[in-house]
Amino acid sequence: MKAATYERYGPPEVLHPSELERPVPRDDEALVKIIATTVTAGDVRMRGFFVPASFWLPARLALGFTGPKRKILGMEISGIVEAVGKDVDKFKAGDEVYAETDFGGGYAEYICLPTTDMISKTGIVRAMEKKPVNLTFEEAAAVPVGGITALAFLRKANVAKGQRILIYGASGSVGTYTVQLARHYGAEVTGVCSTKNLEFVRSLGAKEVIDYTKEDFTENGQTYDVIFDAVGKISQSQVKRSLADKGVFLSTWKAGKIEPGSLAVLKELIEAGEVRPIIDRRYSLEQIVEAHRYVEAGHKKGNVVITVGNRA
Repeated sequence: MKAATYERYGPPEVLHPSELERPVPRDDEALVKIIATTVTAGDVRMRGFFVPASFWLPARLALGFTGPKRKILGMEISGIVEAVGKDVDKFKAGDEVYAETDFGGGYAEYICLPTTDMISKTGIVRAMEKKPVNLTFEEAAAVPVGGITALAFLRKANVAKGQRILIYGASGSVGTYTVQLARHYGAEVTGVCSTKNLEFVRSLGAKEVIDYTKEDFTENGQTYDVIFDAVGKISQSQVKRSLADKGVFLSTWKAGKIEPGSLAVLKELIEAGEVRPIIDRRYSLEQIVEAHRYVEAGHKKGNVVITVGNRA
């Protein structure tokens, strides 16, 4: 099978095409033919080993000291089940699915995944569910990481009707899902983003939008029950004055409250029209280097999708 692999940490150019053997599912696994995957901020961080100094040792232990333990990136996929192990009863051949793969595996034509949800102490997720019927494979591939992450942090903050929540980085993958989910739960949403994305974020359900290139929200005198940094660029000390009494600050550098069945919850909300994936750009697997360059630049809106295969 064709795949995009890497053997060392570095710039996008470390990714290159490879030919690998098709995997064979274990008794508790499903073999999925991948139709689409994505380039997430997490993929970029793992490829270039971009982590804060405080995370250096645990990241090296998880990812590999001298080079990556896992040679294939791609943290979320959609595709078609081709075969299942003898202990699998949740899925069957022909099922259309979407999944979060934990550390990777999506940049290939096939992947084997266990069919039960797994959540580690560090917040790493592996989960698979039948694809929402109203999404294409490309749209479905753009849901798991951003959607599960947004849901986890809103649960951690116990976001409820009437609360005021500010989302910093509201136009990115996690941010766009957080805006929509917070709106669904009845919160009053303020989105912080760049000038070009103000109306876009408002269209997702934000009541107020702030242009970070023109205004520092910590200086406007407003306070919020929850401030969520969806891009990992600000600290609690920076926003202390903007938190209401008993207000909560959350950042993607910390773990959310991830629960089994999160993909099923998102599937229900998507099929009800409450949440939708946002796709900025689409690339082929052969364009994976170009896609990584674009995501690493830090200006993507929503998600960047990689088409891997087709239904045939």
